[in-house]
Amino acid sequence: MILLVSLALAADVGGYVRVMTRPDLEGGDGRLGYWNLYGRLLNEGPYAALELRQDILDQKPGTLQPWTDVHAKIEGGTVANADAGGGSLAWMKLSQVYVQAGNIGLRDVTWRLGTLEQNYGDLGLYDMKPTLLLADTLGAQGRYRSDRLEITAGLGDAGWSMKPDQYNTIFTGALSARVNLADHFEVGVGAQGYLEPMVLGNQNAPHTTPGLTYEDWVRGQVVESWVQDHPGQLSEFPNPEPTGAESGKAVAYLGGGGFGPWRWSTVYASYAQLHPRGFVEETYEGETVALYVGGLTDERTQLFVGTETQLALVPDRWDLVLAGLYGDNRDADNDITPSDDDRTFMSAVVRTQVYVSPVVHLLVESSLAEEVSHNGNTYRNHKDSIFASTDGAADGDGLEVGDSDTRVTWQGKGGIVLNPLGPGIYTRPSLRLLYGVQYSTQNNAFGNSFVETLDQYNDFGNVERHWHNVVALETEAWF
Repeated sequence: MILLVSLALAADVGGYVRVMTRPDLEGGDGRLGYWNLYGRLLNEGPYAALELRQDILDQKPGTLQPWTDVHAKIEGGTVANADAGGGSLAWMKLSQVYVQAGNIGLRDVTWRLGTLEQNYGDLGLYDMKPTLLLADTLGAQGRYRSDRLEITAGLGDAGWSMKPDQYNTIFTGALSARVNLADHFEVGVGAQGYLEPMVLGNQNAPHTTPGLTYEDWVRGQVVESWVQDHPGQLSEFPNPEPTGAESGKAVAYLGGGGFGPWRWSTVYASYAQLHPRGFVEETYEGETVALYVGGLTDERTQLFVGTETQLALVPDRWDLVLAGLYGDNRDADNDITPSDDDRTFMSAVVRTQVYVSPVVHLLVESSLAEEVSHNGNTYRNHKDSIFASTDGAADGDGLEVGDSDTRVTWQGKGGIVLNPLGPGIYTRPSLRLLYGVQYSTQNNAFGNSFVETLDQYNDFGNVERHWHNVVALETEAWF
């Protein structure tokens, strides 16, 4: 706390704020759809970030004199009167604290100790960072930077980030490089690996409970099934077996532009082997049993490819941004039930902005997305879709929750933007008055408080709605 107060009084201060009001007359929570797959605009909530930097020993350009500074970042997704958090500081977090130093030991190398995070940039229309590395790590990092080349290496512990309630040391390291080619092209690659070692006697270390099946686990019937096969022997339920756990991620980046109306294009790709989960608890006849599910969660992978192109069709009069992404999540252990770990999704977004004057702009955006479950029905297309499930029967144990394995969503948005600093789709601050409309094949495909059940005693009834409309007054700024 003393560090933060000192930084706030004497430091360089920067940050970001996003706040909006979106009255929703259709029972929603003020967001047009479920998530940023449809473009970030009207699908994000409020957010605020404050980043502080204090120079301890100033940099002296052109010299080899050592320098050092301290950084801290506070951020969170709540603003008073804009969401359920009410602006509470309990919803905020101290997401970054680190000390940097340069010209110590090696020329052109910056050392960092504390939280570590690096990436090759954003998919701006989606507000996604596909090439993020070391964001879950506390440790040490070194970065060499010259006019054309940047190489970064970091080591640390990701245990508290990945397993906050079941902490165990997870060693992690990352190596990345970026090359700038003639100011018009950039190429970057990187990788991060994780190792969680076996520790005998530690209940939070990696283990596997022998004999688990995925179906019993999903249904919450592991212990019940075991007791049925071993009557009266619950005390003899198999003990977990110690093991180790590994995971990793590889990323790549390509950027280019600066020719005529072509300002810049980016292509991002990442492939991740997710880390196995720890234990879950199941209660049967008053007895709580820990089930170590590492063996059922160690074959999850995620492939992600995203791209964005910025065009100045008429300089200072008309800009266009095109973006798209593709994701493929796989879980080789699961072939029976829908899951976010086992689906494919793709999306395209186009935004155009016409500058009526340097300050007054007109914005139009459209997006189209498709999400497909690999393991059957997960989306409810109708208010009575429970009666349209496989064979016309509901699955009471949760292996099927809808009547379709595909969700298709279209969104359109438009309105007036005021940019005091002039033209630019990403120029901030922005003050926006927008209208958004969504059509989805899924019923009520937005955050809401509608009753979903078909119980005859339901007081509110079910609603069939595929269209959703939102009017928004919002502002966004960097400072």
